[in-house]
Amino acid sequence: MTPIRSTLVVLAVLLWAGFLVLPQLIVLLIMPGSRYVLPQLFHRGLCRLLRVQVEIHGTPSKDKPTLFVLNHISWLDIPVVGKAIRGSFVAKQEVAGYPLIGPLSRLQQTIFIARTRPSVKNHKDDMQKHLEQGDSIFLFPEGTSSNGLVIQNFKSAYFALAESYMGEKPLTVQPVTLAYSHMDNLMMTRGTMGIVAWIGDEDLASHVWEFLKTGRVTAELRFHAPVTIDDYDSRKDMAIDCQKVITHGLSRALTGRPEL
Repeated sequence: MTPIRSTLVVLAVLLWAGFLVLPQLIVLLIMPGSRYVLPQLFHRGLCRLLRVQVEIHGTPSKDKPTLFVLNHISWLDIPVVGKAIRGSFVAKQEVAGYPLIGPLSRLQQTIFIARTRPSVKNHKDDMQKHLEQGDSIFLFPEGTSSNGLVIQNFKSAYFALAESYMGEKPLTVQPVTLAYSHMDNLMMTRGTMGIVAWIGDEDLASHVWEFLKTGRVTAELRFHAPVTIDDYDSRKDMAIDCQKVITHGLSRALTGRPEL
């Protein structure tokens, strides 16, 4: 994509976001039950503008609420997941202060937490309120982004929320593999994955700009069998199992194999 085209995409994204801000504010005031409709529409438009095709494999949980547990690769994960399913993201506290992204995240009811064990526990009540309203939650238990090829260890503290009960039923937890499998219809390589993966302290603006210069990307969401805390002896066991399932899904997605 040429610099001119990239600039036009940035302007289009800003216009698209600005167009939906006021309607979303009105929805939050008078129709809070529909608060995720416009964010999903926004993410669908964003994926279209960014030339990201989202493929869904498996069946997303219909239980309300559901805790969707995913691996984390890039800032691009947000529109990819937001396009496919409705709910609230859990993001690091720093995101709240990002220009444009912070205010837009608040409009989507994002839950901001510091990435420390005590903070995760302290914010459990905030997340519990969303669950009691029937809101699904998207959780990235690695606590940071990865290189898109290898998944980092899931932190069991993030699974404290999975111990919640909705009435007498344990909360439904669905592990989901997120993979960027193709660029311009070619399988991703270690080199091209570096264009998508946003790792560590890499500057966000420059990473987005470099991404806009590339071709079309295929993102896959592989929804695995839902589980509950009652299936495990502890939340640590749940974290280990979800990581194993998602890692297996990532391996198959990056090698073009269907789930067994």
